Amino acid sequence: MKMKQAIVIRTDLDMGKGKLCAQSSHASLAAFLEAGPAKQAKWLKEGAKKVVLKVKGEHELVSIYNAAFKAKLPCALIVDRGLTQIPYATKTAAGIGPDADLKIDKITGKLKLL
Repeated sequence: MKMKQAIVIRTDLDMGKGKLCAQSSHASLAAFLEAGPAKQAKWLKEGAKKVVLKVKGEHELVSIYNAAFKAKLPCALIVDRGLTQIPYATKTAAGIGPDADLKIDKITGKLKLL
């Protein structure tokens, strides 16, 4: 079973490149910490494969996150503190996995690459 992690980013917020990278990093780390030691170790041993995907808005982001949560995948929804470019409590990104490629693809397979 090959593993990966998906990072899902909103494109409607017009975040600068640095902000986008920071939100992606938050999503990756937060989801990784939800995975547990066995999945973490396997994913790291395989090379820590990631894919960064895009959604058009908050509704789509939350829908993807809820589907991952319901499927019992390690996941995290990132909510910004509003200290820089975007308002407080804005949902910016989600991290899903690491987990089996096929499980993640069932949730994110129709999304396009960022």
